[in-house]
Amino acid sequence: MRFKLIVALVEDERTDALLEAARDAGATGATVINNARGEGLEKARGIFGMEITAQRDMLLFLAEENTSRHILEAIARVGEFDETSGTGIAFQLDVEDAVGVKHQIEALSGAPGLPL
Repeated sequence: MRFKLIVALVEDERTDALLEAARDAGATGATVINNARGEGLEKARGIFGMEITAQRDMLLFLAEENTSRHILEAIARVGEFDETSGTGIAFQLDVEDAVGVKHQIEALSGAPGLPL
């Protein structure tokens, strides 16, 4: 079974909605890292011109290759990444090898259309 790592960096108030969308799209779990910081094309400025850095969450999903694009698209849709600037980004990476995913593989191998 081949896996992809989906990484999403999102506004923390969108985390729960994205986790639900990912699960509905086939994700079997996630890791959430709170309080990541980031900036986009332009630094956000607040009162008196002080720089503002919004807190973000980093969501990590280890997904089976055949479902990863569907999960990525669901995350992007719910997160409104392309519609609204600064809401977040998501991308996927190839995973060469993984351990500790026996139960995930067992659950996925029962799903129709997923090769081992």
